[in-house]
Amino acid sequence: MIETLLSREVEEFIRLHESDDPQKLLLKFRNVGGVPIKNVVDQIVGRKKAKEKFPSLYDNARIIYPHTVNLEQASSEKTAEFKTAIIKSLNLNDYRLAVDLTGGFGIDTFLFGKSFEHVFYVEPDVALSQIVKHNHAQLGQTNISYYETTAEEFLRKEDSYFDLVYIDPSRRKSDARKVFRFSDCEPDITKLTNLIFDRSDNLVIKASPLLDIQQGIKELKFVKHVYVVSLNNECKELLFVCQKNFNDEAMIEAVNIEKEQVESFRFHISNEKILTSVLNEPLTYLYEPNTSILKAGAFKSIAAGFGLMKLHPNTHLYTSEDMISSFPGKIFKIKTYTKADQKILKKYLPEMKANISLRNYPMTVAELKKKANVIEGGEKYLIGFSGMKKKYLVIADRIS
Repeated sequence: MIETLLSREVEEFIRLHESDDPQKLLLKFRNVGGVPIKNVVDQIVGRKKAKEKFPSLYDNARIIYPHTVNLEQASSEKTAEFKTAIIKSLNLNDYRLAVDLTGGFGIDTFLFGKSFEHVFYVEPDVALSQIVKHNHAQLGQTNISYYETTAEEFLRKEDSYFDLVYIDPSRRKSDARKVFRFSDCEPDITKLTNLIFDRSDNLVIKASPLLDIQQGIKELKFVKHVYVVSLNNECKELLFVCQKNFNDEAMIEAVNIEKEQVESFRFHISNEKILTSVLNEPLTYLYEPNTSILKAGAFKSIAAGFGLMKLHPNTHLYTSEDMISSFPGKIFKIKTYTKADQKILKKYLPEMKANISLRNYPMTVAELKKKANVIEGGEKYLIGFSGMKKKYLVIADRIS
């Protein structure tokens, strides 16, 4: 199938129809050059996704894409690059041999190959493994060995000692339920850790952002660092870094990867529990933490770390009189206090356009838009939130 997908006829069809609706293509064609249209459409969908998620692959016309499900769970190129930076920061004794126990689409494996002398790719889906092997060859990565088996079977049979073990347990059970703990994932990493630590001192686990961080730490052994990783302020994954015989408290680090920079904030859960928030009514500036900080649960730590006051125990917005430009998140300057009334808003929003953000506010965005007759968009921000004394609606400018 790989060779037929690389035929000139199929390549030309993909080029001509790359912007077309995949569903319409499925209805209109049966095959292209003898290749079932479903397989060709997978390539079109894959290229669309690769343009944003895997730009290095998009630039190579000979890359083959698997079914959409495999692409959805695959790490983006940006988050995979971040993982390699984490691994380099571990200062391992040696960067000789690593294994990716849940190879999938092979993005992480490919980038690990740039840090280690050799990498083992483990994937029970034979067809997917063959696609990945082909792609790695197209990208010039030749220091990877491929094993078409399960993580459990590989660990039972392989006696090599690894400088690093990496695993990304499936985030869905066979009945398609989303899972929130490691023991519900496939493979069950909690049952594999003893075997893994017989083979390595270092384990990195990728998990869904839905997973409960504190529960994850309880379920695992030797957790040294947990990264909550966001890409352009959208939480994408959790990374649990485990080091054999580490028995201190895990550091939690909230990370947001942007085009030009990586913002991060570190804290310990034990410290978060004993901190007390300083509460205040809104001052000149409002601060909205990055999504990864909120997911990490650093509600009081972020305020203490930047000398900010919280508006309400359940309103995760912060305030100050002077601007703290280094804050990892959005910064707004309040222009005026207002009400959800079209006549009042018209004075400050002549086109009745604003970007709406509500935090602990007794209205949904849809309800506020309808009541105030506001259209989303423009340069101004309409922010609703609860303070200690009352509910506020403010018009603000975004500073950062």
